[in-house]
Amino acid sequence: MLPQARGGARIACTGAAGAVTSPAPRAPPNPEPALAVQFNSLSYVAFALSLFGLYWATVRTRMFPAVLLFVASYVFYGSWNRWYLLLILGSSTIDWFCGGRIALTADGTARKRWLLLSVAYNLGVLAVFKYFNFFMDSVDGASRAAGIGLELPHLSLILPAGISFFTFQSMSYTIDVYRRELEPEPSYVRYLTFVAFFPQLVAGPIVRARDLIPALRDRPPLTDALGGHGLALIAIGLFKKTLVADHLAVNLVDRTFDLPYQFSSVEVLFGVYGYALQIYCDFSAYSDIAIGTALLFGIQFPANFDAPYKSRNLQEFWRRWHISLSTWLRDYLYVPLGGNRVGPAKTYRNLMITMLLGGLWHGASWNFVVWGALHGGGLAVLRFVQRRREASGRGPLLDGRFGGLGTALAGLFTFHFVCLGWVFFRAHTFDEAFDVLGRVVAFEAGTTNLTGPVLAVMAVGFVTHLWPRAAFEALLRRFIALPSAAQAALLLGLGLALRQVAQSKVVPFIYFQF
Repeated sequence: MLPQARGGARIACTGAAGAVTSPAPRAPPNPEPALAVQFNSLSYVAFALSLFGLYWATVRTRMFPAVLLFVASYVFYGSWNRWYLLLILGSSTIDWFCGGRIALTADGTARKRWLLLSVAYNLGVLAVFKYFNFFMDSVDGASRAAGIGLELPHLSLILPAGISFFTFQSMSYTIDVYRRELEPEPSYVRYLTFVAFFPQLVAGPIVRARDLIPALRDRPPLTDALGGHGLALIAIGLFKKTLVADHLAVNLVDRTFDLPYQFSSVEVLFGVYGYALQIYCDFSAYSDIAIGTALLFGIQFPANFDAPYKSRNLQEFWRRWHISLSTWLRDYLYVPLGGNRVGPAKTYRNLMITMLLGGLWHGASWNFVVWGALHGGGLAVLRFVQRRREASGRGPLLDGRFGGLGTALAGLFTFHFVCLGWVFFRAHTFDEAFDVLGRVVAFEAGTTNLTGPVLAVMAVGFVTHLWPRAAFEALLRRFIALPSAAQAALLLGLGLALRQVAQSKVVPFIYFQF
């Protein structure tokens, strides 16, 4: 249904020329991802099944399985843009070489130089491809606001898919070797496979070398439990992506964010709730399918999501949301800055720096900086309150005195704070974000565009998200215990059902752009 026009309807404004807001990117937009890279495509199914059969048919040979996964992963990424394989190869080669040199020398200064080479190369790649135009636009906007007309150079580059993921993954290897927490990997091919392993290459999770390289080396067997678990996760991911995320994107979220003044306050608010559900179902679906696919090769990844909207505070949210990124930022940024061991003021500073850079990791936009600042500020306030309560002997914020009501209220507050951040995350400019927020607080009733299917999908999404863990794990165990033929029949039925309700428009995974 088309949105019903309302009085005073207008298109959301973009930032005025010269304003220091989120500038429109000057680089050309990324092309549509190749179908082989889209986990919810038949091309990916054919690719994964063919590789699965060939891998297990040759797994007992010495080197062929490792070479096979390496070649398949590069073919997978090359189906999107073969030239950007050079970036992955360059990052992997530099880090593999630097890691080896760090391990071979005992001289502290030399070790630090090799580490700095690795970090500088990876951050330099990100700076050129992701942040150069953003910096130029920001300086240009500031100069225009000051009455100085600068014409700064810009690069016409396509942002490589998954660049933030594979650079962070590769860079963590050299840092761990430098810290003497990890032995260097002697096999160049195995290291190349670790960085480019196709299930998590484009949108994570960010897997540490200590978790993936031993599995690539030892080739653990595929058990019925691992295989059944993997198939179940793939099915759950396809359900989240196809039924929930894509439906909400096409039928609610895109419309309310693009033209908020053509919708009532209630409809725009539901659009914000819809985006919270869309981004969770979209991103966690990719992680589910990635983890499930890896399990089919006998490889176990750490979990990347844990029902984040059940969180009672922001600290808990970041323990449940994009776990591989939040732990990466904690281990390689927050803790080296001093963490919470350096006094209250510096702890708050460290939280802000970590979340600001976490926001920039997502994209070259001031909107992402604001999103990071909201979470950093929220975490700092939470830590301040926790310290005050501990100092006064009153115990933690949720100490059980208010029972389920206190927990529910804390969860509702946290969810709405997260939704506030999602508005800036989803909007392209500050003006668009404030248009959405302004429409929400206009308190105009009206539900014409909240159709039955949209409300039903939202209900299914939130109910399944809040479903008790014990009940979900019981269903998972039952599925794993089924004979292979029954599992295949159920998955085939689910696939056919999802095909019937799938959107005709291809909706790329949200985190492909990061």
